[in-house]
Amino acid sequence: MADYDMVVVGGGPGGYVAAIRSSQLGFKTAVVEKTHMGGICLNWGCIPTKALLRASEINHLLHNLDAFGFKAEKVSFDFKKVIQRSRAVAEQLASGVSYLMKKNKVTVIEGEAQLAGRKGNEIDVMVNGKMSLKALHVILATGARARALPNLEPDGKLVWTYKEAMTPDKMPKSLLVIGSGAIGIEFASFYRLMGAEVTVVEVLDRILPAEDKEISEIARKSFEKQGIKIHTSATVKGIKKEKDSVIATLESQGKSQDLKFDRVILAVGIVANIENLGVEKTKVKVEKGHIVTNEWCATDEPGIYAVGDVTSPPWLAHKASHEGVLCVEKIKGLKTVHPMKKTNIPGCTYSYPQIASVGLTEEAAKALGKYEIKVGRFPLLANGKAIAMGEPEGLIKTIFDGKTGELLGAHMIGAEVTEMIQGFCLAKTLEATEQEIIETIFPHPTISESMHEAVLDAFGRVIHF
Repeated sequence: MADYDMVVVGGGPGGYVAAIRSSQLGFKTAVVEKTHMGGICLNWGCIPTKALLRASEINHLLHNLDAFGFKAEKVSFDFKKVIQRSRAVAEQLASGVSYLMKKNKVTVIEGEAQLAGRKGNEIDVMVNGKMSLKALHVILATGARARALPNLEPDGKLVWTYKEAMTPDKMPKSLLVIGSGAIGIEFASFYRLMGAEVTVVEVLDRILPAEDKEISEIARKSFEKQGIKIHTSATVKGIKKEKDSVIATLESQGKSQDLKFDRVILAVGIVANIENLGVEKTKVKVEKGHIVTNEWCATDEPGIYAVGDVTSPPWLAHKASHEGVLCVEKIKGLKTVHPMKKTNIPGCTYSYPQIASVGLTEEAAKALGKYEIKVGRFPLLANGKAIAMGEPEGLIKTIFDGKTGELLGAHMIGAEVTEMIQGFCLAKTLEATEQEIIETIFPHPTISESMHEAVLDAFGRVIHF
């Protein structure tokens, strides 16, 4: 008899959710985690960064009280307490995950796991090279880590990854952020609103390159208005470290310049954690550094699956969790499980302003050449709730197929859009056409009304603008 029906390697948002669902479905389940339950997302990513960003939003509001008729003198902050609160939030939720493991009768084993071959239908998983676990099914959910660049390796002091950027010993006065994806932009936004001079360098021709081009352009204007310096189609050719600062050589359009910064943040993507995992002893395929899976998260090795950042993009916590559930439910043989549609996965950037999207960009939809594209737009400047909140900057954009009414994509920038995007996600999951969305009654006054108006606009029926 195998020790476990299911062994999950990694306790992040993909792994621990898979383990819980596995136990709920009657599988004897264990999780092997070498550091912290909750993974990078809960301990060093999604959650603590949102706590930091909330603090920066409060700082921004306190310095703009006059617009609301208030006055405050000598506004200041204790940077160490800001960081401490972020860590406390992460620790609280991490302990919650441990509680969920106990509640759902999932065995948690601390250590580093490695695939060690199989005998019949049993897979051998070694923990710390000593303990052997026999399992019928193994889910690899080992996640990923920050990517480094040649000659720009992080040192933990002057050149940071996301970990150091979340736990600095002091507030830097100037900061260089290399990379303008969601992680880079969130850190740029946090430190700028906290008062640092921030410069962002992006090798591509625009920031937030995964977003719709129009939204990306609006975001750039907003960030530059706040004082963030942005260099696109640019690279950092090298850095020279001084005692407590860095001189970076920026190159753009054949010209180079040396700029001095207190600190540098590397935000140039991720590398999957597949080293020492033992996949080379199996039929598991690895392409471009990530494990290859089918629509059910299965690898080419029977009984071995993979979910989350160790597999293909998008590398998002909610995608990992969804994969963990569908993977386990497919193994169980549930008839209600469906493959995940990647165009239904939302992406969110929690900067100021926020950015959220789901589905195809306008450019991608047109490139497919099979749709009759209809685009709707509604500016938050025309939304009563946004104006009342003092947050009139932003845009809601929708993309439809005029022939079928299918919602192809939705792209948003502005206050609370990361909370609102789920409305369009639900519409896509239910395969709603523009007619169902138009007939949906949105509450007034809310920013979400702008979603309704953007759909109306796509079909020439906008009312309030």
